[in-house]
Parts: sequence; structure tokens; C-alpha cells
Amino acid sequence: MSTSEEAAEPLQYDEGFGIEVGVGPHPRPWPDDPRYDPKLLAEGDRRNVVDRYRYWRQEAIVADLDTRRHTFHVAVENWTHDFNIGSVVRTANAFLAEQVHIVGRRRWNRRGAMVTDRYQHVRHHEDVEALAAWAAERDLPVIGIDNLPGAVPIETTELPRRCVLLFGQEGPGLTQDAWKHAERVCSIAQFGSTRSINAGAAAAVAMHTWIRQHAVLG
Repeated sequence: MSTSEEAAEPLQYDEGFGIEVGVGPHPRPWPDDPRYDPKLLAEGDRRNVVDRYRYWRQEAIVADLDTRRHTFHVAVENWTHDFNIGSVVRTANAFLAEQVHIVGRRRWNRRGAMVTDRYQHVRHHEDVEALAAWAAERDLPVIGIDNLPGAVPIETTELPRRCVLLFGQEGPGLTQDAWKHAERVCSIAQFGSTRSINAGAAAAVAMHTWIRQHAVLG
């Protein structure tokens, strides 16, 4: 496989709008590699991807991510078309979750995902019972995240290496069905006056807790 010795010229700062995203057209000769997209090489790559994936085809990026995904899944209940789901998907992509599971309504607000759902496997379940059955078949314990009586602190809990982290809606939190099917429910320590934190933020805290306990850093 041959590659160009020249790096693509990064886009420059624009004082009015800040830095532009991505890189411009790739200098010739182009890399001789099927993972690269000729259109992106010719026109530039301004997608929201890390530098190692610049100019790569979408399917090539997904295939590479699939070789090293982590062993936790993320599930979120979707009964009121919660706009936080997009944020959860974006964070799941950042921490390389195995899959994201949407429970309830099939349609969800993708705006907060910032197109990261293109690189993240997303599965739908009609209800929590269906999710729980899917998880049980794969010996994946369901770990709920909610700040209600009976929950144990996530800060002092060892999360399973293989698991499903289940989140409820903004406001009401986990449903009773979710609590029933969860092996345990973990709370996130809070010290201020608000009753709860944003569902997207709670998901990020829980996922990063798993990362701190199990991921190979560096």
C-alpha cells in the first residue's frame, strides 16, 4: 500500500467564525488504499471525525470501530421523544459502546447526535421487557442509572465488564418496568439544590465510570 508523503493542509482559522472543521482536498498522489473515499480526497473532509479517519469511507470507519468496541451497551427509554437521546448516542460513540438500544418509540431526535449515529450501531426494542429478554439471551446484566431510593452509589460500585447501562427519560427517570428488570440501579452523587441532572450528562458520567474501570487507556 502506497501513501502520499505530503499531509493534507489543515483549514485555517477564520477570525469571524473560529476554526473550520476538517481538512481540504488531499494533495496528489492520493493514498492507494480502498478505505479512502475519492470524493472526500478531491473535495476535502469536513465531517466530525478524528484525524485518523480523515478521508475514510463511512463503512470503512464503522468496520475499524467494530474491531475494538467496548463490551458495554447503552439503552435509553424513549416514551416522550426525549431530545437528550441524541446526546446519549454521541457520548456512546465517543466511548465506543458496543451498541445503543432505543426502548419504546422507534423515532428519536437525532439532532444532538451530530451524525455520530452513522458510526454507532443502534437497535430498537418495543419495551423494557424485550430489551431484558435480548440481554438475558446474551448474559448481559442490565444496570439502571437513577437517583431514587434503593439505588447504590455508582462511585463505589464495580460495574460488570459486560453489561447494559439503562437510562430513563429526562424528568421521570427509569420506569417501574426498568427497575423491575435491572440487576441493580446505580445513583450519581449530587451536592447542589437540583433534584436531578440532565439525562445526557448522567449517561456520560455512567459511561465514563465504566471506562475508568475497564478500558485500556492509551
